[in-house]
Amino acid sequence: MSPTWTVLEHGALIQLAENLWWIDGEVPRMALRRSCTIARRRDGGLVIHSAICLDEPTQAKVEALGPIDHVIVPNAFHRMDAPRYAARYPDARIVAPLGGRSRIADVVRVDLTADAFPNGDDLSLVPFDGTHGQENVLRVHSQDGVTLVFNDALFNVPHQAGFGGCVLRAIGSSGGPKATPLARFSLYKDKPAARACLAELAETPDLVRVIPGHGDIIRDDPAAVLRAVAGTL
Repeated sequence: MSPTWTVLEHGALIQLAENLWWIDGEVPRMALRRSCTIARRRDGGLVIHSAICLDEPTQAKVEALGPIDHVIVPNAFHRMDAPRYAARYPDARIVAPLGGRSRIADVVRVDLTADAFPNGDDLSLVPFDGTHGQENVLRVHSQDGVTLVFNDALFNVPHQAGFGGCVLRAIGSSGGPKATPLARFSLYKDKPAARACLAELAETPDLVRVIPGHGDIIRDDPAAVLRAVAGTL
């Protein structure tokens, strides 16, 4: 993959909390949009989850938030912009899930795996049990509560019009919060363990929002949504 900074269509940078921002962008040749989450640690350093190359004015806004310390590549399918971030921010540490390390390392240096991520009480990267190390969940503590950031293990894509929307509906990737059929096949290797993990995450104290890898942020009773998704596994 080319390290050339390549910008696809994306939305505006949205602040969710005093230390948390979100932006979504185009997925090439698909009707899906991908989510990028930016969290600022207490020391001022930024952690970028599922990085997206942004246009220069928006990227400048991100850079003004603080130095980019860690770039989390959430799984081996979300590595497209990782080489570009590694080239632009050589001091940032590239983080890969243990189960996706080798495929991610094919296109970008991997400085550490998720199990070695420097967790703190402000921000932590926790295992998503049942995925055989392919994905993790980023947990961010803000003044208004806790945010859980997922990736392909959780979608919240509404049904859409057009041919692309028909494709998403046909493959079961749209229609609200869910573990998609593709995720069930490719990620949820141990469904009882994943179900228990989702149920445990639903009990996170002060949980105020869940950010899926694709689709809308879940703000309305996110704990109940996680329990409902767990019940489908």
